[in-house]
Amino acid sequence: MVKKIITEDTKLFMTGNEVIAYAAVAAGVEFMYGYPITPQNEIMHTWCKLLPKTEAGFLQTEDEISAGFSTIGGILAGKKAFTATAGPGNVIMQDAMSMAEMMRIPFVCAVMQRGGPSTATVIYAQQETTLTCFGGNGEGYRIVYSTAGHQDLYDYTIKAFNTAWKYKFPTFLLADGYQGKMREPLVAYDPEARGINMVPATPALRDNGIAGIDRDAVHMRNTFNMEEELMEVLDSYEAEFRRIAPEIEEYAEYMAEDADILIIAHGIVARSAKTAIDELRAKGIKAGLFRPITLRPMPAEPMRKAVASAKQVLFTESANGQMARLALEKLYGLTTPYETLFKMGVGVTGGDIVQKVEQMNGAMACR
Repeated sequence: MVKKIITEDTKLFMTGNEVIAYAAVAAGVEFMYGYPITPQNEIMHTWCKLLPKTEAGFLQTEDEISAGFSTIGGILAGKKAFTATAGPGNVIMQDAMSMAEMMRIPFVCAVMQRGGPSTATVIYAQQETTLTCFGGNGEGYRIVYSTAGHQDLYDYTIKAFNTAWKYKFPTFLLADGYQGKMREPLVAYDPEARGINMVPATPALRDNGIAGIDRDAVHMRNTFNMEEELMEVLDSYEAEFRRIAPEIEEYAEYMAEDADILIIAHGIVARSAKTAIDELRAKGIKAGLFRPITLRPMPAEPMRKAVASAKQVLFTESANGQMARLALEKLYGLTTPYETLFKMGVGVTGGDIVQKVEQMNGAMACR
């Protein structure tokens, strides 16, 4: 049993990486497996610094491949376990993530995005969005929360474990190097003190009793002999994912109800958008924000409603349209014109968005 270190609402000022470690403790996580890679290292460092107080466990593996499969092993044994990675580590951990998809293992991973391809830059990007949402081989199903700051990191770390263990789909916390490295205040809390019931971890293998007598036998498969057999399993997974999607989908809006120009952004760029919207509104330009929090499943219907009521749409992200492609698939058939502001591996500022929206507004006024 992990010992709590936060028992009441407590205001903290720390880095985002530190926040994730504290939130994992609050969620009752018993073990972390990991391998160092910037910009997520401080998640591991902080987790280890807390071990004398929490009496949890940690194993540094020889690489991210081992970290991913070790996490799966801990989960199968009934431990609430997790890992964290970024960049090339996210790439080579996809094998374990795919196994978790196929075997419905409640794998939780924090991804602190960085720029690519390959090593590239280690500080900032939203360039691992496609990889995190659809990186595995085959037709896997996973849940992805995109965070925008430190309170999000705390809240959605806790939620990620509940979501993963409730629905048995791998669940990801998609952040970035800025969130990981910057400091800002947040309120840490004990989830149970707020009435959040944490889903308990249970062993998938080697549970108490005799299989077939005291309990149902567990048959977890990652390999199938016939294509039709694989299709039958995947069809059932898709049906289940579609069924639970409305329970999982999350989004946030900011001044979107009367927006002429709707900005669609996720993660930390959504924060830049809110700053820009305040400035634009002061200038008389009715801009608003739609922020998908779950990138998978994407909150399609509320996004379609917001886009349909706008005159123009701006997609903006620190990638070359990775989030936009996910959104546009769900917006197929709508005719609202859109423009883009994409910056690969570079932060999108409020000033960037203000300048772009002013151009769009001027062009709209001239029509």
